[in-house]
Amino acid sequence: MPTAKTPAAGAAPQPALPPAGPGVGDPAPAFSMPASGGRTVSSADLAGVPYLLYFYPKADTPGCTKQACGIQEALPQLGALKLTVIGVSPDPLKPIEKFAAKYGLAFPLASDEDHKVAEAYGTWVEKSMYGRTYMGMERSSFLVGADGRVKAVWRKVKPEAHAAQVIEAAKGL
Repeated sequence: MPTAKTPAAGAAPQPALPPAGPGVGDPAPAFSMPASGGRTVSSADLAGVPYLLYFYPKADTPGCTKQACGIQEALPQLGALKLTVIGVSPDPLKPIEKFAAKYGLAFPLASDEDHKVAEAYGTWVEKSMYGRTYMGMERSSFLVGADGRVKAVWRKVKPEAHAAQVIEAAKGL
């Protein structure tokens, strides 16, 4: 992914380029992935159904657990709004299954090991920690309407507040 170049001495800093991926009003990229509970999740199977596709970095880590448990608690409200929820991580299916079972997560958690879906949604990005740069999953979510178009996008999601944001946005579908 392109990043802003370091400006020459005295030049104004250049803003980082926004991540690629769909924006509000764009068609949601197609996908098909294996998911927890022996399921397969696909955009084709969700045709005509509103859904939330949320991307998280790693199963059973503190932030991802907060986010997943918050969404699990909100499932009755999200279900009343007829919203399907799918979590997506780059983890293999085995740790995803373990994570789902440990916290009783009823919604599907999908495995995107090859990052193809994350790349299509612009969530496979360059990250840095302790001076080291690497590619990883950006915690982002996409609310997709029954028409297959993106209705809301959240980038760099705060795990504790996310479920409430989704409920509020889903009321407008």
